Amino acid sequence: MAYIYQSPASDSLLSNGTEHGGRTQLAAMTGGFLRSGGRGDHGLLLRHLRSPRVYVELPKLSSTRPRAYVRWPRAYVRSHILSSKFKESSSGLSHASPSLFSLSSSTATGAASFSWIRNRFISWYIGMIEARPVLTKSLTAGVVFTAADVSSQIITLASSDSLDFIRTLRMAGYGLLVSGPSLHFWFNFASRILPKRDVFTTFKKMVLGQVIYGPMITGVFFSMNAGLQGETGAEIFARLKRDLIPTLLSGAMYWPICDFITFKFVPVRLQPLVSNSFSFFWTIYITYMASLEKADVEKTPTD
Repeated sequence: MAYIYQSPASDSLLSNGTEHGGRTQLAAMTGGFLRSGGRGDHGLLLRHLRSPRVYVELPKLSSTRPRAYVRWPRAYVRSHILSSKFKESSSGLSHASPSLFSLSSSTATGAASFSWIRNRFISWYIGMIEARPVLTKSLTAGVVFTAADVSSQIITLASSDSLDFIRTLRMAGYGLLVSGPSLHFWFNFASRILPKRDVFTTFKKMVLGQVIYGPMITGVFFSMNAGLQGETGAEIFARLKRDLIPTLLSGAMYWPICDFITFKFVPVRLQPLVSNSFSFFWTIYITYMASLEKADVEKTPTD
C-alpha cells in the first residue's frame, strides 16, 4: 500500500483516469519542474505544500478509484491539548493516591481486626455457655448489674457526692448469685413447657414472665437489698408495699417487647445473655428504686 500527498490543485490528476495515467502526469509535472526551474512550477509546489494534507491510498494491484483521507491539523491540536490535560490530572491523582490508599488500607485493617476479635469473643462465649452454663450466665449478670449500678449512681448523684461502692458490691452480688442462675433456670423451664416458637406460644411465655417470674424476682431483689442494708422485716414489708407495685407497672411497659424478641428470635442457650442486655437499662431503674429511703412503718395502736 503506497501513500502520497495530494493538493486540491492536482485533484484532477487522480480523479480522472487510471492509476497508470495519474502516475504518468505527476511524473511529467515533477520532471518539468526539475528541468525548467520556472517560477510557475515553483508557485504550484508552494500552493501544494500549503494546502491541507491529503493521504491518498494507491492500491498496488487494483485499478479501482483511490480513496483519500484528510487529516485536519486543528483536530490534532485539540486532541493534543486534551491529552496533555488528561496527563496532568492523572499525575495529580497519582501524587495524592498513596495517602488515600494508606487511609483506606488502615481502615480496612482496623475493621478486619475488630471483626476477628468479635468473632473470637462470640466463639469463646458460646463455648463457655456449653461447658459451664450456670457459671457463665451468673458472671454475665454480675457484670451487667455492676455496670448498671455505676451508671445509675452517675446519673442520680450530685457532683459533690462520691460513688457508693458498697451499694455497687451488693448489686454485683445479686446479679452473680440470684439473677444469673434464676434466668438460666427460668428460660429452660419456659422452653420445656412451651417448646414452640410461634407467635401465640411466644405471647404465652410473655404472660408467664409478667405474672410469675417478674413479680417474684423483683420482690427478692428489694428484700435482699433492704436486708443487706440492715432493715428489719417490718421495714422490708413496708418497702415492698410502697415500691413493688409501681416497679411492676413500669416493668409491664418495658419487658413485653424485650421478652417477645428474646423468646421469638433467640436460641434458648443465649436467651439469658440477651435478657441481661435488656436488663441493663432496667437495672439502672431498679437500683435507683432500691436506693430510696426506708419506708415508714405503720405503728399499731396499743391500749
